[in-house]
Amino acid sequence: MIGLTLSGRYELLARVGGGGMALVYKARDLLLNRFVAVKVLRQQFTHDDDFVKRFRREAQAAASLSHPNIVSIYDVGQVEDTHYIVMEYIDGANLNEIIRDRAPLQADEAVRITAQICDALEHAHHNQIIHRDIKPHNILIGNNGRVKVTDFGIARAVTSSTITQTGSVIGSVHYFSPEHAKGVATGEKSDLYSLGIVLYQMLTARLPFLGESPISVALKHLQDPFDQPRKVNPYIPQSVENIILRAMRKNPHERYQSARQMHADLETCLQPQRLNEPPVHFTSDEENEEDKTRVMPAIRPDMRNTIEAPAIKSMSNQDRWNSDGTDKPKRKWVVPIVLGVLALILIGVLIWAVSALKGVSPKDVQVPDVMGHEKVEAIDILTKAGFTVDPVLEEPSSEEDKGKVIKQSKLNMVVKEGSQIELTIGTGVDLPAMPDFKGKSFEEAKDTLIGMGVHKDNILPYEKFSESEPGTVLDQFPKFEALFDPSKDTVTLTISKGEETIPMPDLINKKETEAKAIIEQNNLKLPEKNIHREPSYAPIGTVFKQFPVEPNEQVQPKSEVSIWVSSGFPDDSRQQKLSVSISPAQEGKSSKIRIVYFDARGDNIEWGTQKISTTTFIEVTLVLSPQKDGKIQIFRDGQFLQEEKVPYLIVPVISTPEHQPDPGTGEGNSGTDNTGAEGTDPDTGELTNQ
Repeated sequence: MIGLTLSGRYELLARVGGGGMALVYKARDLLLNRFVAVKVLRQQFTHDDDFVKRFRREAQAAASLSHPNIVSIYDVGQVEDTHYIVMEYIDGANLNEIIRDRAPLQADEAVRITAQICDALEHAHHNQIIHRDIKPHNILIGNNGRVKVTDFGIARAVTSSTITQTGSVIGSVHYFSPEHAKGVATGEKSDLYSLGIVLYQMLTARLPFLGESPISVALKHLQDPFDQPRKVNPYIPQSVENIILRAMRKNPHERYQSARQMHADLETCLQPQRLNEPPVHFTSDEENEEDKTRVMPAIRPDMRNTIEAPAIKSMSNQDRWNSDGTDKPKRKWVVPIVLGVLALILIGVLIWAVSALKGVSPKDVQVPDVMGHEKVEAIDILTKAGFTVDPVLEEPSSEEDKGKVIKQSKLNMVVKEGSQIELTIGTGVDLPAMPDFKGKSFEEAKDTLIGMGVHKDNILPYEKFSESEPGTVLDQFPKFEALFDPSKDTVTLTISKGEETIPMPDLINKKETEAKAIIEQNNLKLPEKNIHREPSYAPIGTVFKQFPVEPNEQVQPKSEVSIWVSSGFPDDSRQQKLSVSISPAQEGKSSKIRIVYFDARGDNIEWGTQKISTTTFIEVTLVLSPQKDGKIQIFRDGQFLQEEKVPYLIVPVISTPEHQPDPGTGEGNSGTDNTGAEGTDPDTGELTNQ
């Protein structure tokens, strides 16, 4: 199914697990562009209403829970005969793999994992949901250490490690609670019993109960004791062993009353004052001790007078049983000999029982090497050697290895009889290994994949900001050396698009302090050495140039910026004050005068406006440079009136021809009407240079 897209949204990328009922794939959610896990019901169960109902029950049960230690359910759907559940993808391993590779675990790690599982169960039990199948296979541990419980409400298909009742799968027999094995109703305490077995297995690297068949294992849950954890692993603190012993009591009333109670005990069990606490004690153990057969010592003749009345009566009855009915004197040596023989018989029985009990403990056995064997043959060899085979996985292989064992756990080692062996069977497809593209360019990786037979549409780039060079491959899926099918598999390459950029702010004409604040707000740098103060025609203290990028161009955060601040006009500039005489359109009536000038500071600079009703002198100051002359444009009542050019070396005085400015009257007043000015030409009102 790899390469298939379910409901046009979930693209299956690779198989990551599976059990007797369903297969689990890593997939990409094309709508939200994220990885998810998709659990697909096996095809042989799609027409079995009971399996479909159980499959949907898992989604309903888990979807009603929201907890950081429970795998989240995102979606559930059906495409023709394919039923699937979409859930949170956990990048890591399941607890069974960790136990297989690293057990026995350190006490603090095992307690930390158990506490998180207990926290998840507390939430589920609070919502009236019993898991009923707590085991290491259903515990996922992410690379960040977060523990996630999965498979709520799902029943497994029948295998060598499961048990059935009236045709319905109940759960995994090695983690059964006694009430579960009896077939009676299970509750919260059944989950705690299973969790106790998981903690036992993490700390001892073995299961408490093993057997030749699922039924024999279930019976041991009901009636047999197990080796105490500290006898298997003496490094387990007594406080932690007490938690295991209480969680695994056969009587539910002697277990923890709730997941919350067990969680509270786990939180404090590794405190220094608790590490060497006394072993946990249960009243029912005393009652069972009183019912056990006791061995009585033989009675010597010199002890006859010390025997209590009930014992004497018993001996008298024995004498009568041995009497032939005559009055012959009783033989005093008969009773001691009979009791001695009985004592020897009892001692022999006890020795035999102890030897038999020691024989119950699984012995160490060399694991047979079944690499290269056919699947059925390999399972038969391991089963006859006393092992259970679970799970049996499949993986692409060469055509020669099709149907044969290509991977085997616990290979070339001695383990306990009854241990689980994991086999991987080759599917017979000769698939290439994925090259390592990290650090290479996307185009180079794309060309390599196309050369291996991957269609260009199956090469998906996923861009993200990074400090690496844009276009560089940061990550890939499938991973390096993973087998993949170039004809149908999709390859996802995570590509760097460089560091995140921001638009460059506009600093021109900003005051120096204002420019510094803007640069700091935009996460840019302005070292003191990058502030240049130079003469300019911009107002003193304002920025007239910035570098290296122009306003609104993209720039990377924390980039250095340089600015140029005006220190005043250049030495070769000249400031020219012009006295302008302007008349209204009609003497005595108000006219609106507007002046625009052009000089070294820029073009179309507004001087401002002023209302006049008589001829008025207005002073305008221009800044001239050798490269640019000045110019004045005068508008009266919105109409262009006159334009005068001002050369760099000539300072004109503008007035009307009929009326010269009166030195005694001064210059025009800004923003007011000058009604006392003289020399206006009522006919033309035009201005001329003086």
